[in-house]
Amino acid sequence: MSIAGKWSALPVLMALLAFCSEREGKSALEYFKGEGEDAVKTGGIRMIPIETPKGKFHVWTKRFGHNPRVKLLLLHGGPGATHEYFECLESFLPAQGIEFIYYDQLGSAYSDQPSDPDLWEVGRFVEEVEQVRQALGLSRENFYLLGHSWGGILAMEYALKYQDRLKGLIISNMMASCPEYDAYAENVLAKQMDPAVLEEIRSLEAKGEFQNPRYMELLIPNFYKKHICRLDEWPDPVNRAFAKINQEVYVIMQGPSEFGISGRLENWDRKKDLKNLTVPTLVIGARHDTMDPEHMKWMAAEVRNGSYLYCPDGSHMSMYDDQEVYVNGLIAFIKAVDAGKKTVDLTDPPFFKNP
Repeated sequence: MSIAGKWSALPVLMALLAFCSEREGKSALEYFKGEGEDAVKTGGIRMIPIETPKGKFHVWTKRFGHNPRVKLLLLHGGPGATHEYFECLESFLPAQGIEFIYYDQLGSAYSDQPSDPDLWEVGRFVEEVEQVRQALGLSRENFYLLGHSWGGILAMEYALKYQDRLKGLIISNMMASCPEYDAYAENVLAKQMDPAVLEEIRSLEAKGEFQNPRYMELLIPNFYKKHICRLDEWPDPVNRAFAKINQEVYVIMQGPSEFGISGRLENWDRKKDLKNLTVPTLVIGARHDTMDPEHMKWMAAEVRNGSYLYCPDGSHMSMYDDQEVYVNGLIAFIKAVDAGKKTVDLTDPPFFKNP
């Protein structure tokens, strides 16, 4: 190009830069738009009012990032744990332009904690998630839902009722059947344990001595360190989340035992309904998980548009003990769906490399 040609193109270039600058400025101003234009800014935190059959309560949410096309709502496990163990995602998702939202379910951590057993029902939690979605302005054009452990049950239930409002679904470390999880715990996990240790654990459970210090002395090295998180030192976000578990919610829904489910979720089973899910769905399983990874691979094949991510070194908290595989697979799935794909092949890690 001649010098004259370069100069003639300059006004166009300047106009383009001004346009981009204006767009960037608007994006920056709109970052906290959801908090209200005249509201005091709170770093993305919103207390969302929730209507329940037992009255009005508030749940805590916090938004990271700004992407009109990709908004990932996180459903923590427990039931009754907290968002805190998801904090590792702050090290990865913002750099990829993925907006995500922490959310403590009713009864958990920074949300209201009413003491009423009637509130701890799957159907009520589903309606709570829908109210949170509406309050945050999430839609089919941008709404991704990730449920981990109990959050995976909640995510499946939500999708089976409201999948027309979802852009993508992630079921992390959760089987589609609690009876089959119980069978896996009994027939696979228990048999991997020292028989003497297992016998003592069973004895304490039979006597209802779940608060006996010896119970945790046995579980931590023989179960938690092998199947919950395999790191020698558990990360601070995991410790904080576990320390805050609401025992009322947990015991009513999960039951007091760490080997299988005996609470209200004991007979929960959605295997036959997975075929009704058409939204792009990622199922994440891990070799050392409390959940059967083969069952979760089957789940990915059962839904209409399923992808499967296997974490070969991971356990239940594979976002920590197989972090590279977990996070890169999650990012690859979200980016693929954002690009218009319904499935993505995640059989060849690392699937996605940072630019």
